[in-house]
Amino acid sequence: MRCRIFQLESVLRYFFAIAFALLLIADPACGQNKKPKKKPQPFRWVNELKQKIPGVQHATFRSPSMKVDVGYCIYLPPQYSDPKNRKQRFPVVYYLHGGRPGGETKSVRLAQYTNKHITAGNVAPMIYVFVNGGPVSHYNMPEREHAMGEDVFVKELIPYIDTTYRTIADRKGRGIEGFSQGGRGTTRIMFKHPQLFCSAAPGGAGHATEKRISEENGQENPNLIFTKGYNTYDLARKYAQHPAPPLRILIHVGTKGFNYQNNLAYMTFLKSLKIPFEKLIVPDVPHSASKIYEKEGLKLMKFHADNFRDVRLKD
Repeated sequence: MRCRIFQLESVLRYFFAIAFALLLIADPACGQNKKPKKKPQPFRWVNELKQKIPGVQHATFRSPSMKVDVGYCIYLPPQYSDPKNRKQRFPVVYYLHGGRPGGETKSVRLAQYTNKHITAGNVAPMIYVFVNGGPVSHYNMPEREHAMGEDVFVKELIPYIDTTYRTIADRKGRGIEGFSQGGRGTTRIMFKHPQLFCSAAPGGAGHATEKRISEENGQENPNLIFTKGYNTYDLARKYAQHPAPPLRILIHVGTKGFNYQNNLAYMTFLKSLKIPFEKLIVPDVPHSASKIYEKEGLKLMKFHADNFRDVRLKD
């Protein structure tokens, strides 16, 4: 009897071992301690800057439309505080972060590369402003309270920056750049408001999603529906009909990024519309603004600087 029980236990152990092995093949992470997913932080219009980056300050302004404070981060080059340059005005690049929801501190780490190249004299000095994109980053969502991310940026933040800092308050001294969700926002805003910017560098944008929004009458998913025509495809078509004032555009993306192929498709689309653009393809780089800036940040900065070159810098 004991022998039969022992044999039964052995058979059961054998089958359990096989079952566990098959489970490991199906899911290699099985049996390991999985890190719990972080819950997304609730959206805030003002977020604390915890990083210390040379030249970077965190500040707020009062939104006229929402009657609440809105945060932004600003990088001021060393030349800005030099007493000899007290009358000098500087061009501005507005940087649109990736991800949802918004947050002005999300991409501010890129300022370490801007400071490095400006301090070394590799590129002309310029200001960088890191924008809070709102609850649905860089989109206007009129049906939601306090969710007009694009308008807060375009109609409120830009005028505030121009009246508060020594900027070149003109499209000839103003650029826009962003990555991922910020690349989508940059593309939409540059085509919707070309009168505001002379230089635009959208990066790693999810144009496949924007294409779906265009084809499905504004629907990204059943819970997220935008105004018809409010996407990178339809706005490009509209701009192509009257391409003025002219934009200089630099599309940048890493070859290992998950949006690489749909960026190539979008470039083909722009060619079909006869909208001129330049491209910066970064080999072996994943979907990461930091990795792109680490390798080719100077090229992006020089692109903007070249577009600002003929602007008068002094009063």
